[in-house]
Amino acid sequence: MDLFRLLRNRVFIVAEVSANHRQDINLAKDTIYAIKESGADAVKLQTYTPDTMTINSNNDDFIIKQGTLWDGKTFYELYKEAYTPWEWHYELKELAEKLGLIFFSTPFDKSAVDFLEKLDVPAYKVASPEILDIPLIEYIASKGKPVIISTGIATLGDIEEAVNACKRMGNDQIILLKCVSAYPTPLEEVNLKTIPNMAETFGCIVGISDHTLGISVPIAAVALGARLIEKHFILSKDIDSPDKEFSLTPGEFKEMVKAVREVEKALGKVSYELTDGMKKSREFARSLYVVRDMKKGEVFTEQNVRSIRPGYGLHPKYLKDVLGRKAKKDIKKGTPLSWELID
Repeated sequence: MDLFRLLRNRVFIVAEVSANHRQDINLAKDTIYAIKESGADAVKLQTYTPDTMTINSNNDDFIIKQGTLWDGKTFYELYKEAYTPWEWHYELKELAEKLGLIFFSTPFDKSAVDFLEKLDVPAYKVASPEILDIPLIEYIASKGKPVIISTGIATLGDIEEAVNACKRMGNDQIILLKCVSAYPTPLEEVNLKTIPNMAETFGCIVGISDHTLGISVPIAAVALGARLIEKHFILSKDIDSPDKEFSLTPGEFKEMVKAVREVEKALGKVSYELTDGMKKSREFARSLYVVRDMKKGEVFTEQNVRSIRPGYGLHPKYLKDVLGRKAKKDIKKGTPLSWELID
């Protein structure tokens, strides 16, 4: 898959399944069917186990207490609840590709990268917290595939280190995602204006991994130059998932895709050319008309010549040149003024 070619052609829209399958493979499959129906380009999983992510410990360091939806749980408990069984990946990839979706994942350690290599995924995603794991990023980049990096916890220096890590491995297929690691993200913290600056600063394609509620942010991101949109997808808000609060339902996701495609069309290109419709609409512009019956030799004044609609007469900019001159012949009210009528 030439992801960069796809991104040049149109905005690439990724549906993140994350923990929203509730460790039910049939629910995962139904979710992929709904993702296809909603208009996404790709489905993304997360590839880890609780043991590749952390250790099973009740020590204070391992208890989540950061004002998140998951406070009170240990890291191990959260990841045990949320992870996608690795044996599912084969079936889910086969289903996604059968439906015409691109399938890839976020690996969280080298063993996950090795596993995904066997699956021959076409790209890799680096999660926001893993942007600090430079050895992991180097290992991912060494596979020679596009590397999509979320920046949700990163400083400017962290982003630079991650980008340089990819380039050291001879991989410049880098896509940076503007992201805020707050679940859900307050709108005041999104700072979408960073998107064009990030693209200019790092010379990379930039997108957004969005955790806000609703669809306004990804739509606005496209208008600011985002070429990839990632949003969590859930089959129903009735599903008791750790990620449900900031996930979109199929109907919401479909609305987002529709709006993104509309904005994409509207962005177009820099152009001052008039379309056929615009040229036709110029007929409704103002122009100079004779607004009273005039006799030959009568002087043009502001009482008998006005700038009015429609636009078939002389351009209004010529009004000062016309005033004070005389009519070449009798002119009826409602006649568009032309130079042939002016003496």
